[in-house]
Amino acid sequence: MPTNHDIQDNLSNWDDRANIHAGGGYGDIAGFINNPNGVTGTVKRDLEVLLPHLPANSVKGQRLLHLQSHIGTDTLSWWRLGAVHVHGIDFSPNSLHYARDIAKQAGADITYVQSDARYAAKALANEAQGFDVIVTSAGTITWLPDLQDWANSIAALLAPGGIFMIRDNHPLLFALDNDGLTITQNYFSGAEISYDSDGSYTAGSKGLIQHTRNHNWAHDFQEITSVLLKAGLTIEALGEQHITDWQALPMLTFNQEEDGWQMPADLPQIPLTFSLVARKQIG
Repeated sequence: MPTNHDIQDNLSNWDDRANIHAGGGYGDIAGFINNPNGVTGTVKRDLEVLLPHLPANSVKGQRLLHLQSHIGTDTLSWWRLGAVHVHGIDFSPNSLHYARDIAKQAGADITYVQSDARYAAKALANEAQGFDVIVTSAGTITWLPDLQDWANSIAALLAPGGIFMIRDNHPLLFALDNDGLTITQNYFSGAEISYDSDGSYTAGSKGLIQHTRNHNWAHDFQEITSVLLKAGLTIEALGEQHITDWQALPMLTFNQEEDGWQMPADLPQIPLTFSLVARKQIG
């Protein structure tokens, strides 16, 4: 059973990761800040999923909330694409320290709030108008031990007619071993793995993390869809993709054109990410 200590372990770990990612793990942050048209590869892929469900196929003028926003490069990307009243939520105070600094340097009007994503509705209780778009992606829900409060918060914070989009690691990846070729973990929701790692998922990070303990939880498609439906949302689209945002398996190769990672052509092709779009109905 997950404990508050498990969440604290993860928080301390992500405070350490923030230093790594802001200090070069995410590439040239200063160059990104100074490029007013800069948009991360993650957000480009998210936008492809979102576009068919948005008014005029654009986030321009849409009030947007980014869950598990980390150091804010993706959040800044949404602002640059024209989203308004942009908010980011993350449980790591150190991540938000960097996110606020990045937004300030970029001249972006972004509000950051510290909160566990499961309790976002409580943290943003004053947002009476709600958000037109809520997004989360690229390595998020595996850090949450359960999802019903998460789904309830999303439903509460969406304005009527608003859209929620998640694009995340495919649930299958949780079940695979570190070599990515053998199923060694339970696939179904409820499985937990705890492990120690002194590095992040970025190159050159090994040995840089002091708080090494991590806890991840499996969330299968039945759970992900069920909690959103129970929260009152309507699912509009479900997708599976062959490109992922990080080297989730050791054999993945980088596709420069796609700005993401994929299985080599000589290996069986499996989905690396999934996407889901849900809407809050009007009335």
